[in-house]
Amino acid sequence: MATFVLVPGFWLGAWAWRDVTVALRSQGHEVYPMTLTGLAERDHLGGPQVSLDTHTTDIVRLIEVEELRDVQLVGHSGGGMPAAQAADRIPDRIARVVYVESGPLPDGTAQFDTMPPQEQQRLRDAIGTGHLLPPPAWDPAADPTNLAGLDEPTLALLRTRATPQPLRTATDPVRLAGESPAPSALVASTFPLSVVQQMIREKHPFFTGLADSQLHELPTGHWPMLSEPKALADILDLIARS
Repeated sequence: MATFVLVPGFWLGAWAWRDVTVALRSQGHEVYPMTLTGLAERDHLGGPQVSLDTHTTDIVRLIEVEELRDVQLVGHSGGGMPAAQAADRIPDRIARVVYVESGPLPDGTAQFDTMPPQEQQRLRDAIGTGHLLPPPAWDPAADPTNLAGLDEPTLALLRTRATPQPLRTATDPVRLAGESPAPSALVASTFPLSVVQQMIREKHPFFTGLADSQLHELPTGHWPMLSEPKALADILDLIARS
């Protein structure tokens, strides 16, 4: 069976992986859901010094301290960036990086770079002089695509438990040194695979790194670990067995 390390996306902690963790463990896998520095139960450790490198180190140290090898390193959304950097630092311990609603951003690209200029400005206005990126309102009427599949109790849980994201994890660029990246896989939920495949063919910079990857589709919203946890666990199990 496989060893999974589950890295949450922005505003979330290990709690978001609870149902996926239960499902994967029932399939016989070893599973380590993570909370990154400054978030969820670790929000007391936040501050302007928390960076993309901090979150990368969180992942690396967990894998090293637990003496994990042949890791299926799963990064959801913004968690894909520190996951990619961690795999770059300790490639001998990583079997595969699995991007869930994410992707291997090119070296020198930040999460903010993937947003339209007007969205970047809106977020900077909301942040002001602070160092935290506030969570969204979790309003399905305003964001029906990303929040698809989430029932009202889950939305209420997100409104209660989501924590502001350390800003530098969104504005620091990804830095990759390795020339032989680990194998990767994609689980796409809000992008149809046909669109992803077309963007790969067109060499779109945010998808080019997936050219030789396994591609899987799980139609739902942007948070499949909450909207379709069993289906996501089944796809992760399939990826690990391939």
